[in-house]
Amino acid sequence: MTIQLTNPSLNSPFKKPSRHWELDSKGIPTGRCKEDRRPSAYIVPVPQARRVSGQQEFAYDVEGSANTKTNDLVNRIRERLDAWRSLPPGQWGVTYETARLLTHWRNIARERPLFFCQVEAAETVIWLTEVAPSNKAFQDLAEAAAKHSEAANPELLRLAMKLATGAGKTAVMAMLIAWHTVNKARRANSKMFTDAFLIVTPGITIKDRLRVLMPEAQTRSTNVYQLSHEI
Repeated sequence: MTIQLTNPSLNSPFKKPSRHWELDSKGIPTGRCKEDRRPSAYIVPVPQARRVSGQQEFAYDVEGSANTKTNDLVNRIRERLDAWRSLPPGQWGVTYETARLLTHWRNIARERPLFFCQVEAAETVIWLTEVAPSNKAFQDLAEAAAKHSEAANPELLRLAMKLATGAGKTAVMAMLIAWHTVNKARRANSKMFTDAFLIVTPGITIKDRLRVLMPEAQTRSTNVYQLSHEI
């Protein structure tokens, strides 16, 4: 069955998603709109057994199947992050510089506002770095994230943010570099922040595109680190 939607976009890219398109038990869109944000989950397509003739569709099994994995940790972090985001700045539990950056990034009234997914990606890394480890109410999530990282990358803590194509991953990289750099400049002895960055790309084309992150590449018209005020 083919579903045709006259307006597939339900949410503003600058705000937290408040609605989503429903999926049926096989992971196929039903055409019905549901309130609230879609929970994070993997939906893995598995091809049906081949027959003598005719091309088969991928089969999707969403609930109660080995082909589906709900991202419980991601959903729990999202929930805590939403509550943290609504707090007044004095209760964020971050450095003064980080608070100024967050205020600037969240401002959707500025000339070139950031997408919500970009801000949320940076917020998640900041929350797991500055907030969760030192807050007893959130330590379980910080420890769970560290445990997953240790299992895949022994002795190397790694936090990965997944964004869709065209969502602005380069800007998120610039945001995280700026966050570390500004804080490290004010806290030279801090082990939480760094002023050294390694950018790994899958090929020469992407490498050339990411040259915009190099300090010497910044100009008045193309500055990925430009802020509206001094931090």
